[in-house]
Order: sequence, then C-alpha cells, then structure tokens
Amino acid sequence: MMQITWRSLLTLLLLLTLLSTVGGRWLLNSLAIMVGFLTIAPVVGVWAFRWWVQRRILTAQCPTCATTFSADRQGQFQCPNCGEILEVHNNRFVRPAPPGVIDVDVQVIE
Repeated sequence: MMQITWRSLLTLLLLLTLLSTVGGRWLLNSLAIMVGFLTIAPVVGVWAFRWWVQRRILTAQCPTCATTFSADRQGQFQCPNCGEILEVHNNRFVRPAPPGVIDVDVQVIE
C-alpha cells in the first residue's frame, strides 16, 4: 500500500498552485470534468442496464404446470419444472404449435 507523506502532499499542493497561477486552469477544469464523469457514468450505466433487463426479461406462469419463472422475451425456451417448450406472446408464456394444430384446454367435469 502506498504511504502518503507530508512531503508528497506539499509537492502536490505546490504543483497545483503553480498550475493555477501560470495558466493551467484548463488542466484543472479538465480534471474536474473527468472526475465528475467518472462519478456519474457508473450510476447512469447501472440504471440503463436495469432498464434493458426489465424490457428483455418476462416473469410469468407456465401454461402447463403453472410454475412461475423468468425467461427471455425472444426465442423459445423450456419450462424448468415440466420441460415444456414455450415462447412469449402478449406478455404470456404459450406453447408454440405448428400451423393447423388446435391447442385446447381440457376441463374435467365430475
């Protein structure tokens, strides 16, 4: 670990004083802008990443076994509980069916 001494702090202070009196104001301004950017950029980056994930991932129930899970909105995927192939339509998980196949829900009447 680097040890900061009075001598190094005094040298830094003298250097900053020299730059501010000689006309190094542009350097100090650019350093301030860089520090500000490095402070704000991670916050904006985390916010943008969370926004992107919320738009890309959907949490819903499997139509076969009613297990709630999260999946990507694009492409096909399998239910982690029952293994059914699913895809996303209208913010819901549905079973893809080839053209001409009619998918019905069976109700048991006792």
